[in-house]
Parts: sequence; C-alpha cells; structure tokens
Amino acid sequence: QVFLMEFGGDSVQAGGSLRLSCQVSGSGYSGRCMAWFLQVPGREREGVAAIAPTGTLTRYSDSVKGRFTISRAAYVHTVYLQMNNLKSEDTAKYTCAADSSYWCGDNWYDARRYNFWGQGTQVTVSS
Repeated sequence: QVFLMEFGGDSVQAGGSLRLSCQVSGSGYSGRCMAWFLQVPGREREGVAAIAPTGTLTRYSDSVKGRFTISRAAYVHTVYLQMNNLKSEDTAKYTCAADSSYWCGDNWYDARRYNFWGQGTQVTVSS
C-alpha cells in the first residue's frame, strides 16, 4: 500500500508563488513515477507535471512549462511542485499521484495509469 498527502495550497495574488509538497509513505514508494494533477469542478483531471524516481527526468503540461517545477530527492518520499508566476487560470485543487511503474513515459498525463492518489490541496489565485 502507498499513501499520499498534499500540503501547501493557499490563496495568493496573480504573479505570486507557492510550493506544494506530497508526502508519500508505504512499501515501494521510492521506485514509482510521481505526478501532480489538477482538478476543477466539472472537468476531468489534468496532468500538470511528472517526475521519475531519480528526480532527474521530468514532464510538464504546456500550460505550466517554464513556471512550475516538480522535484524530488532521488528515491525519497517527498515530492514538490514549485509554482511561480501564478495565474488565475491555475486555480484548482492539486492532487498528487503515484504510479505502479518506474517509468513515466509518454502517457504520464493520463490519470488512468496511476494507482494511488492524495486528497488534494486547494490553490486559489486572485487577479
């Protein structure tokens, strides 16, 4: 079993920054692709970023590329999402996910591949 819990969501003004963290526990957590997704009421989950177990290989959605950074120390239990230059359209609940596979691959943004999910943390950006 793998358990995830997110921290760091807040209300900020446009242009501000936040750092989200995902605390991971359970057997096998260190060898999994990890990802952040956003959730908006009435819409499907959308992939934000993903990171390999080594912490050196990352993926990003086009909307956050250059503004957000996902990071982790190699094979440790905490994954971060540094969010800079926040925009009002970034407002969403951000949820951490863990895959059953070591590899993130080209389908990293597909929520259906991930086996474990946190409860999410709300980010609200005001203009």
